[in-house]
Amino acid sequence: MTDPRPRGRPRSIGTLECARCGNLVPRFRVRWPDGSICGACFTTAARTYGTCAFCGEHRLLPGRSSTGAHLCRDCAGITTTLTCDQCGREAERLRRGHCARCVLTADLDHLLHPNSPPDLRIKRLVTTLAAVPRPESILTWMRHPTTADLLARIGSRELHLSHPAFDALPSSRSVEHLREMLVHHHMLPSRGDPHLARFETWLDRRLTTLETTPEIHTPIEQFARWHHLRRLRVPDTGRNMDNATRTAKQEITEATKFLTWLRTEHHTTVAHLRQAHLDTYLSEGTTTRRTIRNFIQWRHRTGVAARFTIPYRTARTTPMTASTTRLELIRTTLEADHIVLSTRIAALLLLLYGIPVRKIAELTLDDITITPPGPIVRIGTLPAPLPEPLLPLVQQHLDSRANQRTTNYESRWLFPGTRAGDHLTAQSLMQRLRKLGIDIRAARNAALHDLSKEIDAASLAALLGYTPDTINIHATRAGIPMGSYPAVKHPKR
Repeated sequence: MTDPRPRGRPRSIGTLECARCGNLVPRFRVRWPDGSICGACFTTAARTYGTCAFCGEHRLLPGRSSTGAHLCRDCAGITTTLTCDQCGREAERLRRGHCARCVLTADLDHLLHPNSPPDLRIKRLVTTLAAVPRPESILTWMRHPTTADLLARIGSRELHLSHPAFDALPSSRSVEHLREMLVHHHMLPSRGDPHLARFETWLDRRLTTLETTPEIHTPIEQFARWHHLRRLRVPDTGRNMDNATRTAKQEITEATKFLTWLRTEHHTTVAHLRQAHLDTYLSEGTTTRRTIRNFIQWRHRTGVAARFTIPYRTARTTPMTASTTRLELIRTTLEADHIVLSTRIAALLLLLYGIPVRKIAELTLDDITITPPGPIVRIGTLPAPLPEPLLPLVQQHLDSRANQRTTNYESRWLFPGTRAGDHLTAQSLMQRLRKLGIDIRAARNAALHDLSKEIDAASLAALLGYTPDTINIHATRAGIPMGSYPAVKHPKR
């Protein structure tokens, strides 16, 4: 099991041994009373705050005692200057004797010009970015060319702080990251669900590219707006909007490819579609072509076209991890200290309870409770107890959640994402779990298979938030009498 998230640049190998980490480095950064320190250990020490083990004062703790206790500069006998010349705060000095926060504030003022002319929202943007717990991360973010360009355009007042102005920009992760940060900190109005808003922007751009071919544009616009967009705009707290918009995009894209194929290969339109066209198209390409099924059926349901036959795409097998393999994965995940802690906890929730990755990603701090018997997680209507060995991992994660030191600080998500106000996406979490060697679907099936042998279907459904029919399917596969034949015949997967 390897670390799914290698971070930072590879360290240069040298012949000098750091007194703190023991790594061989080409040069030392400083020489302190406890030994010679490499650059990485110096940076860590210069950003560690807390209560000094000797004097009891709360301040910067760069020093270490002979037993490894954290000490302040005075108690450790460190003479290196670690005080900002501008604000007087104890911190690493980055530029002209200034700390990261002062450097960041100066750079933001230079880029954004909050007073030329005065703009209250831009002043608030400077204040918000400069106040993050880890200003060094914002400095790194600002060095990205796209980010620097966006901030410079805001500073020159070329880019207005409005959604139409951001919609007019080329779509990119940097643009959406900045937009969501502005929304989260109330410098832009909320557009509701961000996935829906991004889908609407994507759809407008996609339809614009089809305007020169009305025989394709018209049916695609009807399908996209009257079917997908209308359904997506219906409030539904239980919907996975990320997956829903991804599915809508794929169906619209595949329908467009099909209509283009009809036009170029058969010189016809969907109004003159025949079953032979469909049979040829589906037999010649990949299985993703079957995604046009919803488009073809929607046209029939609305009375626009006749009924055509497109078979379902069905899974040939039900993947399932062996129970011994699942238990071994649980054991190695518990012991894998080199793996990012949030990934380990998410993996254990999947392996222990078969919780869908989407629901894991959407857990909040309110869903985890530390009780005297042990930690519990609330996924369904009943709280599910977590095994006692998970307590130190859960407590450590609650004390030091990732992505809490930049624009997403004070987040209530159990797994905060990199975008302000958002949680880690299900797609990102799935990528991490797969890098651990976990077959997500097979592991989920295995967990539900084993749990259905120990807990009755009604209670298990209440614990995990599944429908009773879904649990009955797994119970029947496990050979439990409570599984009903109709549930097996019509599985809800």
